[in-house]
Amino acid sequence: MRHMLMRLVIGLVWLAAAIVSAVTLNFSMVIFFGVMGVAFLFSAYSIWKKDEGK
Repeated sequence: MRHMLMRLVIGLVWLAAAIVSAVTLNFSMVIFFGVMGVAFLFSAYSIWKKDEGK
């Protein structure tokens, strides 16, 4: 459970960094931060789905 929550928080932080980069018009970093955010959120989702069955 704690791994899922940490990955969720880190994913949200990456997405916030992507939004800040979009505001500052740094589009190459928007793509990088967006991919990292989605990867962490997907990882948190997969852990949540695996633990849901227990």
